[in-house]
Amino acid sequence: MSVSMTEKSNINLKTTVSSKKTVHTDKDKVFHTRDLNLWYGQTHALKDINLDTYEKEVTAIIGPSGCGKSTYLKTLNRMVELVPSVKITGEINYNGRSILDKSFKVEDLRTHVGMVFQKPNPFPKSIYDNIAYGPRIHGIKSKKILDEIVEKSLRGAYIWDEVKDRLKENAYGLSGGQQQRLCIARTLAIEPDVILMDEPTSALDPKSTLRIEDLIQELKKDYSIIIVTHNMQQAARISDRTAFFLNGEVVEYDQTDDIFTNPKDNRTEDYISGRFG
Repeated sequence: MSVSMTEKSNINLKTTVSSKKTVHTDKDKVFHTRDLNLWYGQTHALKDINLDTYEKEVTAIIGPSGCGKSTYLKTLNRMVELVPSVKITGEINYNGRSILDKSFKVEDLRTHVGMVFQKPNPFPKSIYDNIAYGPRIHGIKSKKILDEIVEKSLRGAYIWDEVKDRLKENAYGLSGGQQQRLCIARTLAIEPDVILMDEPTSALDPKSTLRIEDLIQELKKDYSIIIVTHNMQQAARISDRTAFFLNGEVVEYDQTDDIFTNPKDNRTEDYISGRFG
């Protein structure tokens, strides 16, 4: 019996998924999103989003371009509010507290919820100063403490051994993969609870991509991670849960192995098998 290229792709994807069944309670919820709607002017970008993410898990958000993945991610630390004419309704609770409440200061939220972007964006400073920047903003001035934070953060991002003798050099001298791990280290330096990642490997070569994926698996021991990715194999490899977005809606959200091996919605199956997107 012959097998089509689409079927082969689906078969390969399914073999990537490991069984990761986890039972959670409400106490484990990090973000609790209910009936979230968002408009850019007249454009309805997010429609009735209902989604819960959990402690020390990797949640992958997949879907075609323009489906609302990155917009949703940026609502979780309110970066989306930087865009003019944004209107938001609904509820997003972080550890039981509404992040849309005006009493929740954005600065405090972003201390708990760090962000790593699609393209590495180190500051035009030394490697050391990139990591020390956040702690300094939060009032830490002791060189001894800053030294400890810098080393701990770089070790946490699995890049310390590569840069420990180059800390005074400009971060722009690092490779793309190293710059992205530096940006992850910079996020770790402020000791967040959650790390948001917006396609963090899309600009990287395959070797660097695998290093970031290995790093994500280590980081989830201590952090909750929400990652937007276009790479189906990546979502299958690294995530515990996967949400499939389409046209601003959550079509399906479940354990990753169920999404990739037994999707309940035909649109999910069509997307992960490569029939569109």
